[in-house]
Amino acid sequence: MESVQLGMGGQLLGHAREILPDIPNGELRFLTECLTRALDDALRVAESRGRRLEQMN
Repeated sequence: MESVQLGMGGQLLGHAREILPDIPNGELRFLTECLTRALDDALRVAESRGRRLEQMN
């Protein structure tokens, strides 16, 4: 699940970099919402990994 979430976030970031210079306002809002969800997923993955590392020590 983690690799899927991170992969989707990476793809979304690449797409954002491509279209950002010419993006209309409506699409900018949608892109912002998608990037926010992807960042939320990435932070959830990082926190989960951090908890697992703490348990190993």
